[in-house]
Amino acid sequence: MKNVVITGTSNGLGYLTALTLAEKGFKVWATMRDPLGKNLSKKEEFENIVKRENLNIKVIALDVTDDNSVKFAFEKILLEDKKIDILINNAGSMFVGITEAYSIEQAKNQFETNFFGTLRTIKAATPFMREAKDGLIINISSLAGRLAFPYFGIYSASKHALEAYSESLGYELAPFGVEVTIIEPGAFGTGLLFSGPKEADTNVFNEYGEHKDVPQKMLENFKGFFETKDALDPQLVADTIFKLIETKKGHREKRIVSGFDYGVIEYNEKVAPIQEFLVKDILQMSHLLKVNLN
Repeated sequence: MKNVVITGTSNGLGYLTALTLAEKGFKVWATMRDPLGKNLSKKEEFENIVKRENLNIKVIALDVTDDNSVKFAFEKILLEDKKIDILINNAGSMFVGITEAYSIEQAKNQFETNFFGTLRTIKAATPFMREAKDGLIINISSLAGRLAFPYFGIYSASKHALEAYSESLGYELAPFGVEVTIIEPGAFGTGLLFSGPKEADTNVFNEYGEHKDVPQKMLENFKGFFETKDALDPQLVADTIFKLIETKKGHREKRIVSGFDYGVIEYNEKVAPIQEFLVKDILQMSHLLKVNLN
């Protein structure tokens, strides 16, 4: 039985993905912050589902922004399983507002979760994947990791960083038999869009005058859309992840858009040959383009 470690499973895409993969027969390590406190109800919800449907889900504490938390969580997983087959980096937060009005500290916090948090879990998992010469890392990005949306500046920057890191890492891990895929979800009503803090620099915020209210109006429009029949079910992303996992090793795409694409599919298709030209022809590193199957 393959095991899967998923971060940020207390709600949204992480929660749905944990249930979906467990139902498909995977052993799922559903990680979340503070499962004995803030997220106790979600932990108990998982436990009730496990009993009712006989699923293999284990809930453990993991805060991706805390070095020790990541260390302890992976030690526990490895003590029991001795391996990590699949790592899904889903934990994230989203700041939407006047970009200039977010403080440096707020920007750092956004990157801690969306970028450095992913680095922590990857550094904990990859030594064991490399040793096994097998493994799959799935990093949940966003359309905002390829495009730049007004008022999503801090969030988009963190996801652009994640995309570049993931692609570079994928090349470097390929000789060791480890694959890295980026999932780019479109807009889904998971609550993430409305979870960020207010801008800390109120002086700058107020200097934007009538424009300062634009982000909030935009969020209200999104909320209204998510309540219509045209909104997509976030289960689509969980199904996309399962399909990716089931794809034969060596045939998995580097990037997959799930949901509304806003032109990102076309963008990815146009950039891919340029990226391959860089690695193959300019850098003369064609051996990094295909994962080692031996």
